[in-house]
Amino acid sequence: MLPDPARPVLSRRGLRITAIAVAALAAIIVVQGITTRKMADARLSEWTESQALPVVAVAKPDIRGRASAIDLPGRLEAYSQAQLFARVSGYIKEWKVDIGTPVKAGQLLAEIDAPDLDQQIMQAEADVSSAQANATLSKATLERGQSLIQSGSASRQDIDQRTADAANKHGLLKSMQANLDRLRVLEKYKRITAPFDGLVTARATDVGALINAGSGGGPALFVVSDTAKLRGYINVPQSYVPSIKVGTKAQISVPEYPGRNFAATVEASAQSVDIGSGTTRMLLVIDNASGELMTGAFANVHLALPPPETAINVPASALIFDQSGLRVATVGADDRIVLKVVTISRDLGKEVEIASGLSADDLVIADPPDGIASGDQVRVAGAPGMPETAAAKRVQGKPPG
Repeated sequence: MLPDPARPVLSRRGLRITAIAVAALAAIIVVQGITTRKMADARLSEWTESQALPVVAVAKPDIRGRASAIDLPGRLEAYSQAQLFARVSGYIKEWKVDIGTPVKAGQLLAEIDAPDLDQQIMQAEADVSSAQANATLSKATLERGQSLIQSGSASRQDIDQRTADAANKHGLLKSMQANLDRLRVLEKYKRITAPFDGLVTARATDVGALINAGSGGGPALFVVSDTAKLRGYINVPQSYVPSIKVGTKAQISVPEYPGRNFAATVEASAQSVDIGSGTTRMLLVIDNASGELMTGAFANVHLALPPPETAINVPASALIFDQSGLRVATVGADDRIVLKVVTISRDLGKEVEIASGLSADDLVIADPPDGIASGDQVRVAGAPGMPETAAAKRVQGKPPG
């Protein structure tokens, strides 16, 4: 049989087609591989960049008002206290009471021996007697002259002189009598008495001590204090003053009675701020009928503050202190940092109440990383597609690990 001349031609054409198909398939495989690799590289680069972004845990501020309290140091003083000085000069003759002695109003505390005053009284009495005699004689002379004027034995000029002399002698008598009365009033101050019911809290004199009249010659002879009711003074920071009204109840504690509290009430406020300390002085009243509390003692004053109707509370760890002041880091809609300047209204311990700078819709970073700046890109813990980190689990309420 003769060979078919068309078969070799078909075989070569088939081989050529097969080779082209194989080459095309290989090209497709190569192109697909390169594309896949580039896509993997792009995803890897994107993942690497996303992993390089800091992860932050965010939360909206708590807008519930929190009840809080404030503890302030205070000083206890007697509700009424009198420092007793001598009104006359002399020597202490005797004293009747010592420190710690309860006394009643008008009770004798001490007596002063005042010989100078006694001599002045004796002299004043003599002056009054002399003036009384002169006034009596002048009056009699005037009356005698008035009886002679009708007979012409005395002139009008003589009667006028006698009248003036009688008036002068009577005025001198009144002056001497007033001086004697003044000295007799001073004589009563030789007896030092208690001005009210209370307790003798100080005695700074003794028998035979020289006493100078007035308060400039030394300490008070006695100090009498009404300790049945005490005053407590505290200095309240300006930001807390509006929350502490007159009538607010407080608890007092003192070192000598650990674990015990004494009731107190805010009675008055200075209604002014001291420039040096930035505080307002307030007065509390404490019932001390039992006499357990002492005047001049240090006390810790615990005041419960009413919660505000609305508040913006953030964790204390969210605050950033730097050269720009006090700020809080928030996350914007594009996951970029926005630093906001804030002011604090109250420090609640683990949380702080923000007075200004934040709104209730802000997403606050609870624990901002170091070196964070406005505009930085961050990843929010718990966001879709993000691995569950420990921070994300805390935000979602899941246990770490």
